[in-house]
This record gives sequence, C-alpha cells and structure tokens, in this order.
Amino acid sequence: MGKKKLSISHLHWGFPPVIGGVETHLTILLPNLVKRGHKVNLLTGSFEGEKIKDSYKGVGILRHPLMDLNWLIKRGLMDLFEEVASLFKEFIDKTKPDCIHVHNMHYFSKVHALAIQTIARKKGIPLILTAHNVWDDNLFMDLTKNIKWSHIIAVSHFIKREIIGIGYSHKNITVIHHGIDQDIYSPDVDARPVFKKYPILRNKRVIFHPARMGLAKGCDISIKALRIIKQRFPDVVLVLAGTKNIIDWSQSQEKDIAYMLNLIKFLKLEKNVLIDVFPLEDMPRLYAASLVCMYPSTASEPFGLTMLEALASARPMVVTEAGGMPEIIKDGIDGFIVPVKNFEALASRIIQLLANRELRERLGYTGRAIVEQQYTKEIISENTLKLYREFC
Repeated sequence: MGKKKLSISHLHWGFPPVIGGVETHLTILLPNLVKRGHKVNLLTGSFEGEKIKDSYKGVGILRHPLMDLNWLIKRGLMDLFEEVASLFKEFIDKTKPDCIHVHNMHYFSKVHALAIQTIARKKGIPLILTAHNVWDDNLFMDLTKNIKWSHIIAVSHFIKREIIGIGYSHKNITVIHHGIDQDIYSPDVDARPVFKKYPILRNKRVIFHPARMGLAKGCDISIKALRIIKQRFPDVVLVLAGTKNIIDWSQSQEKDIAYMLNLIKFLKLEKNVLIDVFPLEDMPRLYAASLVCMYPSTASEPFGLTMLEALASARPMVVTEAGGMPEIIKDGIDGFIVPVKNFEALASRIIQLLANRELRERLGYTGRAIVEQQYTKEIISENTLKLYREFC
C-alpha cells in the first residue's frame, strides 16, 4: 500500500506578487507537495489587484487583509482576536488539514499565534512552525517558547542554535535548508533578453547583488566596494535589486534606498550601477549575465535563498560570515567569505574573481554540483514530507 496522501494548510503573511525569501520558498515547496499528490492550501495576506480566492500551480490560495502585515501595522492589532480566530477557523474547517504549517508566526502578532494555537489544539491537528528568522526581543521569546508548537523547522543550523539559546529543546527542532528549482536557475540560461532590456550590461563585467535593497542586506557595503573595484575594472557594473512589493513591517525600506542612492551619487558611480525592480522571470537571466555575485549582509542572515540561486546558476558568491550563510558558501570551494562590513576585503575577493576566469568557473561548477546533491526542490519536498509523517 502507498503512503496516505496528506492535506496540509499553510499560513504566511505574504505570497507573490509580494517578494521575499519566504515567499519564494513557498513557490518552490508548495507546488512540489501538490505534484506528489498532496492537497495544499495557503492563507496569506491580501494584495491589491489579486483575487481573494485563487490557485497557484495546484495550490489553493486564500488572501485576506487580516494576514496583511503592511495593513496591520497601520491599523494596529488591538481587539482583533475574535476576527482572526474566526478567519482561521473558517479556513481550517474548509481545508480539513492533517497538518497546519505556519511560517514566521512566532513573530509580528501574538493575536495570530494564539488564535491558530487555540484552533489546532481544539481540533487535535499538529501545528508546525518554520522559523525563517529570529529576533532579539521579548515577542520572539514569548511566541517561540510559549506557543505549543508540535515541532519547529529551522531553515539553518544558525536559526536552530538561536532558538536553543532562549531555552527551547533541541529535540523539538529540525533543520531543513531551503531548496531551489534547479531547472529554472541553471548555467544554461540565456542572458540575451536581459542584455537587450538593459543595454548598460552589454560587454561589461557584471556583479549581481541579488538581495532587495536595504542596509541590513549590505547594499551600502557593495557600493563602497564597487568604488575600489572600478579602479581595477572601469567597465564594471553592479546590479542592485530595487523592490516595491515587500512586507516592510519596520517601514525602513524607503529611507534605506534614499541613503544608497545618495551614496552612489556621492561616490560618482551612477554609470556603474543598475537599479530596477526585476520581475521574477528576469532573475535567472541576471545571474546568467553576471560573472560573480555578492551578498555582504550586515545582519545575521537566517539562510539567504539567493545563495542557492547563484550556485545553481554556477556563479560564485562572496558573502559575509553572518548567520546561516557560511553553511552554504564554503570559503574557496563555491565562493568566498569576508568579514562583516569590510568593503575592502569584499572588493579584494571580487577583483580576484573578475581577474581569474578559471577560478570563477571552478567555484561555479562546484556550487552547481552542491546544489544538485543537496538543495533541489525534490530534496526539500521529501525532507518536509518526512517530517509531516512523524506528526500527521
């Protein structure tokens, strides 16, 4: 007899066209669970112009303002418990899950965490949390420790260690790294459409910083490094990914971008930087157009899905020794690791890679092989299903 097909109901604050690491992760994991014959539904935040009820590659999508963090931060969370509990109960009653899987619900709102815990316990449904991030404050400690999660998935050993650090048992945490669609991100992608769309990239040494623009993502460090790199390679162009459809809970995005635009102007690098809001379909082509990638995060990056995108595209990446990044990027094997905020060290490694084609190709080839062995969409789906079956 084959194994029972499961019904899994996911909850997360955002889903495309909202763009971010968790949202991209869901576009990879959820359809691959459907491909294996399982029933998958997602309750997520509403988005202007998107249908309330929709589907994505076989995944049922329900959008609601009560899951929209950008709206909630303006409205406030007071007196919302009954409304949130009613929404959750209706969603769970309709989807009839064997397992409830929530993402980053150990933060942002105690109201939502308490509501889903109440329903899961009343109905006897396992409640699994994926911790994509950790935070240094009381709300994180409260909701991680005091909500009765059946089990926690940590996206890196760094995240697991941080959760253990607040007194949570290591036995109740499993590390499952993100995966990547290795067919979409590939060394065989044709970069010509990007060169046509962005003529500034033609016949240039292109460096791609694929994270959304923000100080925590180290974009200012990339810009400072670019000034040094340009002295050696005047034809260099740095690609920065501007963003508009994100969950900006702290409302800092616009301020960060304004600072970095001024920094580019101050350093006279306008002709060496491309900033745009890139659609998802352009991302694989931008990797293909690049010689190297960098992600000098200044925050404790929980994982960094863009590292897998770069490696799957056979592009070496230079990162900082921050959070979970060194779990994927191994110094001198598939990229390089530099100290946090050290733009000179970053520039030195990028110059080394730009000057040495053989080194670039060796690190890129190794990165692609590592992805195929450890981080494919099939591997992450299988690892997640294995965990479901322990509790469902």
